[in-house]
Amino acid sequence: MTDPAAGLSRLFEEQRDTLNRYFLRRTAHAWDAQDLVQEVYLRLLRADRHGAQDIRNPEAYLFTIASNLLREHATLRQRAPVSGDALEHVLERLAIPCEAAADVDRELRRRRLGELIARLTPRCRAVLVMHYRDELGYREIGERLGVSSNMVKKYIVKALAACRIGMARYD
Repeated sequence: MTDPAAGLSRLFEEQRDTLNRYFLRRTAHAWDAQDLVQEVYLRLLRADRHGAQDIRNPEAYLFTIASNLLREHATLRQRAPVSGDALEHVLERLAIPCEAAADVDRELRRRRLGELIARLTPRCRAVLVMHYRDELGYREIGERLGVSSNMVKKYIVKALAACRIGMARYD
């Protein structure tokens, strides 16, 4: 008799690339897809501990987990407020190639990101530079430019969104 837990692990390994493609088509970022693939594996491990032998159709179970994770991911994305730390993390992720895009030359990605930033409006670009290069806070930038902290945040969100969308075309 075969071990059901080993069967689920083997199934995951066989379907890993398919799962990754499934998530890539449905998420905005390669790193989200990678995270979701890993979460599928963790949930399979939990199933191993709680009666993997009761699963009648392991492949259907695997993709049910994936589908549920996508719904959870979308719900969390809609509810999660954008904070300054999250914005910095996004810029960091945009500038550094993720594992799925490791074959893309880092310098090429930096050049492309530079081109995208150069296309921003002068105000968006100035706010982005002041925040990331000069390490100024929203209030300080707002005082220098004569706008509110909330407006500074909106400029940064707009600039990062434009960069994210532009960089997604290259991946």
